[in-house]
Amino acid sequence: MSSTATTDVTQWLAQGGLRPTRQRTLLAELLVGDGQHRHVTAESLFAAAQESGQSVSLATVYNTLKAFCDVGLLQEITVDGSKSYFDTNMGDHPHFYWEDDGHLTDAPADQLKIVALPEIPEGAELAKVDVVIRLRRR
Repeated sequence: MSSTATTDVTQWLAQGGLRPTRQRTLLAELLVGDGQHRHVTAESLFAAAQESGQSVSLATVYNTLKAFCDVGLLQEITVDGSKSYFDTNMGDHPHFYWEDDGHLTDAPADQLKIVALPEIPEGAELAKVDVVIRLRRR
């Protein structure tokens, strides 16, 4: 997905094998319709839907975000063990978490260097490494 081109949300949903229901199409349009990557919480996406005059419940937003993650259209980034952000950029990249306002942004991946990881326990395999760099404004 280009960061400047608009995204056909029906095609985006089809990539995940999802049927384009009214709610999915509405939320997909808010997430990727302009072709820009973004980080949202369920609450911020719910608010954006309300601001656009659309009627959708918060439970539907949560369920739809989970469905998008389950089929690989979004990735979930958990901060503080309970706060979840949903990222439209599916490539591997680190994040800055701004503690002052609870905002998540992409960090420059080309500046991150991981030189070693702990030995993985027997019977396990590496699934993913998430890097969240916590920041505070001075």
